[in-house]
Amino acid sequence: MSALMVLFSSLPAAAQSIMPRAPEVAASSYILMDATTGHIIMEENADEALPPASLTKIMTAYIAEVEIDNGNMSYDDQAYISEKAWRTQGSKTFVDVGSYVRVEDLLRGIIIQSGNDASVAMAEHIAGSEEAFADLMNQHAQALGMDQSLFLNSSGLDTPSGDTNLMSARDLMKLARATIQEHPDHYDIYSEREFTFNGITQGNRNSLLFRDPSVDGMKTGWTDRAGYCLVASAERDGMRLISVVMGTASEEARAVETQKMLSYGFRFYETHKLYDVGDVINTARVWSGAENSVELGINEEVFITIPRGRADELAATLDSEEFIRGGFEAGTVLGSVNVTLDDEVLYSGDVVAIEGVERAGWLKRLIDALTLFIMGLFN
Repeated sequence: MSALMVLFSSLPAAAQSIMPRAPEVAASSYILMDATTGHIIMEENADEALPPASLTKIMTAYIAEVEIDNGNMSYDDQAYISEKAWRTQGSKTFVDVGSYVRVEDLLRGIIIQSGNDASVAMAEHIAGSEEAFADLMNQHAQALGMDQSLFLNSSGLDTPSGDTNLMSARDLMKLARATIQEHPDHYDIYSEREFTFNGITQGNRNSLLFRDPSVDGMKTGWTDRAGYCLVASAERDGMRLISVVMGTASEEARAVETQKMLSYGFRFYETHKLYDVGDVINTARVWSGAENSVELGINEEVFITIPRGRADELAATLDSEEFIRGGFEAGTVLGSVNVTLDDEVLYSGDVVAIEGVERAGWLKRLIDALTLFIMGLFN
């Protein structure tokens, strides 16, 4: 393999941005992520399994969205309201026992009103019983890599025996990201400020929707054991952040601590587009090919998270095959590239042939072989 250093800008590198340490956050655990790249900007105790309270309902809604997008149910489906769903205590959508409610209304009740009754009704409609739905929740959690999560019910309430669901801040971040990226057609519900059902209007409990125009979701939670929790997502200038705080002291605290994290992330970091599909990195010599050279590039769109204002300091190291011989198709991997900032690798990926090169005829192959031999490079 041969190596080549490529700078992303011919301009002089800008003075290194001053980067303060991340702010202290008054929460049992927290995490802040760039949703596009998956880069973690700040975290503390993010893998500790804690009671999530009504943050549980993000999973309940996620499964409903999966079922809808897979064609297994629709917004217009009618869900029967059992006595169990109707009797569920805590925050309510106020569904009537023995009635039928549209799935879309239940979904809004779950997300906007945090209705425990709507959550149980959705669980029973999808899986037949809340116990069976909890098993479904655990299977989805496993598929999403949520290793510190355990679900016993669809609402997040403590069970009669005193047990509770468990989720980590990192698991909630993974779930929120999957909700936004995999089921975008439903995400707008999280930004709705109120919902009226059965003649009763209730406001969204996510107070940041009313304070910060860049915040467009997600969900609050509270129980005595969980404290005040909040998963939030915001987008500014093409950068989307997802934050999670668990175990704060009050409704106001969960909003303040979340705003603190979002402000830090947006102020000091940026989502930088590194490559477009088909971007050419270098041109390499081709031996024994119908063409004498091939353009090497990237076959995927690549974004990275960097400190704001330091894009000109990025550098890429290209490692390509030392002797590239003709007879390959477009997309053939011919090397790799590592992109670094301050010796930290921010991206590592394959470099491919932008176009295919056919094998040359016997005469050109002979000439190239003799050339390599004469150069002392024949292998």
